Amino acid sequence: MHKATRESSFENAYGIRAFSINPSSGVSDMKEGMDKFSTRRIALSAVLVAVTVVLSPFFIPVGTTKCFPAQHMINGIAGVLLGPWYAASMALATGVIRNVFGLGTVYAFPGGIPGALVVGLFHRYVKRTDYVALTEPLGTVVVGATLSALFVAPWKGHQLTMSFFWIAFAASSIPGSVLGFIILKALRGIGFDKYFVQ
Repeated sequence: MHKATRESSFENAYGIRAFSINPSSGVSDMKEGMDKFSTRRIALSAVLVAVTVVLSPFFIPVGTTKCFPAQHMINGIAGVLLGPWYAASMALATGVIRNVFGLGTVYAFPGGIPGALVVGLFHRYVKRTDYVALTEPLGTVVVGATLSALFVAPWKGHQLTMSFFWIAFAASSIPGSVLGFIILKALRGIGFDKYFVQ
């Protein structure tokens, strides 16, 4: 006996209406929703990278580095809204573009990527709150500045101390992360985040 016939008999015997469910339709709708969701996240990533690059001229020259608070602001926003891998990829892309156009230095990579990763990982695995945007300096200073002092500076022939990098990166990342947190709160207030957060 076919499934449709069994459903009909069930209804006749118990007076309960049987509803036909099409699994393939549900899977298709889910896939379409996920595709749209992913497209929005990619679009937001591209926009945030563009914003960061546009803001590149607004940096603070400190020794051989260019302190760039906007990068840390975007790290906080992207880490919370998009997650660690999107945020880190955006920091990498921004660093490449800034260096290609002479708007940044090689320190843009250790100075940008670790902070984005830390925010994203904290938000995903520790606590889902906008306050994790304020953890950005942990990645930028503790990880990024240390890597810069131990590996990047010697490679480039720059005679700079660990304390120099810690102070320089902190001066950039702390105000940047605070700005990112404020902007996140504003985005929540207008409901913008719902288009990118599952």
